[in-house]
Amino acid sequence: MTLDVHDRAARLADPVPVAVRLRPPESAGLAERFGPSDPSPGLDLLRNPRIARLVRNRKFQFLLILPNQIIFWTVIFVGLLGTAIPGLNFGTAITWYVWFCLVFVMMVVVGRAWCAMCPFGGFAEWVQRRTFWRRTQKTLGLGRKFPEPLARLGFVLPVVTFLLLTWIEEYFNIAGPGNPAATSFMVIGIVASALIFFLVFERRTFCRYICPLTSLIGSVGSIGSVAGFRTRDREICLSCKTKDCMRGGAEGYGCPWYTWPGSADSNLYCGLCSECYKSCPEGNVGLFLQKPLTSVVAPRRRRADVAWAIALLWGLVLYQQINATSAFASLDDWLNSQLHFPHYPDPVGYLGTIGLLALATAGAAWGIGALLARRDVEFARPGGFADKSSRFRAFFLPITYGLIPLVGADYFARQLPKFFQYSPRVVPAVGHMLSLSGVHSPLYNTRILTDPHIIAVQVAVMALGTLGALWATWRIASRELVPLSRSTLAARVTTLGLVSVCGVAAAVLYVVMQAAD
Repeated sequence: MTLDVHDRAARLADPVPVAVRLRPPESAGLAERFGPSDPSPGLDLLRNPRIARLVRNRKFQFLLILPNQIIFWTVIFVGLLGTAIPGLNFGTAITWYVWFCLVFVMMVVVGRAWCAMCPFGGFAEWVQRRTFWRRTQKTLGLGRKFPEPLARLGFVLPVVTFLLLTWIEEYFNIAGPGNPAATSFMVIGIVASALIFFLVFERRTFCRYICPLTSLIGSVGSIGSVAGFRTRDREICLSCKTKDCMRGGAEGYGCPWYTWPGSADSNLYCGLCSECYKSCPEGNVGLFLQKPLTSVVAPRRRRADVAWAIALLWGLVLYQQINATSAFASLDDWLNSQLHFPHYPDPVGYLGTIGLLALATAGAAWGIGALLARRDVEFARPGGFADKSSRFRAFFLPITYGLIPLVGADYFARQLPKFFQYSPRVVPAVGHMLSLSGVHSPLYNTRILTDPHIIAVQVAVMALGTLGALWATWRIASRELVPLSRSTLAARVTTLGLVSVCGVAAAVLYVVMQAAD
């Protein structure tokens, strides 16, 4: 049985994992360990009739998106027409002092909650569907499929756009915050890019493959307690003839994220739009809660694009910490003088440092694999050809997944100085927008925490992230790496040691940075 409409998207969403073939007599037991499986579905919120009625209502997602639409269009207009003082401009204050920090909180708690209420994709989708909430049969635009070679890059492609956007933000000092108009132009650029992609390609191609935040939200969001929309009974899903959850039906659209709820084993690509729930004629889709870190630990179909995305994201946040030190500032000045580049960040230093840090993570995984791999285990790609790269993947993928809580904690800790130092300015910024107050407001210079306390909170956040990563890595290593390793103790010690070193390094950098924002 195949999905003749979105089988290509389904294949790309769930690529075949690296095969691990073992020689008798151990092959049967270990092959079972590495077979596809699902985590426990957890608590189905949609068993509650009131929640079910709310989510089934087609106005539900519109009402989630609408408040953010109002805020972000306000950000655009106030940034262009309001005061040039960044701390008093509502656009810069809400965006850089509060919003970015809250998005990371939502990732850790709920997963892709931001995607369900995103004003960028929401606005473009309204235009594409030619309606705010009604089910329409004809959409606006060309409806093309995204090129498969690019789609196969998976999470790596949006990481590239995230790196580009971050470099632009650093170069123009947009998040400093600098000129409020720069923040407005950045938001306009994202909205325009989303709209173009929605009008050229089908469904939420932009959200899945291009959006700068999708890799970060998807990977860090796997820490969260919302598993997303999943199949209640897989047998019903397998015997379904219509596959309305993917094709769309009278009550709902096909999944905009190209994710079949019958094969979902994590919340990686569930945008929480609820279309599969509305479309399913069998009532076989639920919205499940899970224990934190379940989507990090439970999936056994590890994806190389996700692993490389995590390594690159880890490299980026470490770069942002390192570049706040005086030693790196001197190096960047030297590179600028040698390459005749006007000022920080030098693209060579920026991309080179991030690339080296990502490769260092990959090199550590390779070293662990080279040190621990058993000789009686044959690592092979699906085609059956044994090679060293397959051994590398067998260790690299689980190890990087285990780092997700640490990476998420690092990104969150990086946002805390702005939040604790400047978030009270949002109140006088609103007052200034309404001609009620300004720099004379007592909140304008109020700090929630002093620098030493901010550093303490950052270190505490890194400690929690490291503990979460240690727990996840222990679980993943016990199931996936110990069977491949010559020594159970060595497998656990080396992987947990890598996590500990990463966590300590990030925490020390926060102490060295002295609450730099």
